[in-house]
Amino acid sequence: MLLDLDFDVGTANLAPADVPADAYHRIAQFLYREARLLDERRYDEWQALWTEDGMYWMPRKHGQESPYDFISIFWEDRMLRDVRIRRLEHPRNWSQQPPTRSVRLVGGVQVEGVDAAGNLVVHSVFQMTEWRKRQPRQLAGRYTHKLAAEGDGWRIRMKRVDLVNCDDAHDAFEVFV
Repeated sequence: MLLDLDFDVGTANLAPADVPADAYHRIAQFLYREARLLDERRYDEWQALWTEDGMYWMPRKHGQESPYDFISIFWEDRMLRDVRIRRLEHPRNWSQQPPTRSVRLVGGVQVEGVDAAGNLVVHSVFQMTEWRKRQPRQLAGRYTHKLAAEGDGWRIRMKRVDLVNCDDAHDAFEVFV
């Protein structure tokens, strides 16, 4: 999956999406639930929100169009997310003793359109406070989710995290943003 050059990370040439108010509300609730699962370290439930081929991407460069042409902070498929989850939850992971705590605020949810594969493209903004060993860290940026319809809900096909300061030097990211 990591080297699947056909995986569509783009958000250009979207078809318009006519989203009724009740569907918009469910989409926003889905994003809020995802944030809460991460804040509460309920990683297995968070992982269940993803499609099998879902990709988690944090670009390293402002305006980066591809994870293949420039280094990224994260470009993770299900297997890499699983590895990170197991590491975060392992009792002998000393970097997580005590565990990192976080809280996120997600807002400005906008349904941008539908991509060629039929995924709903949703933009939002976030602010996250992380607390680790008496040190707070503030992160802010934009999320882009590609949501695949499944039953009467959605699953995450791609999550792109564009940090406002993506090109700064960062301490290690212990938790998912």
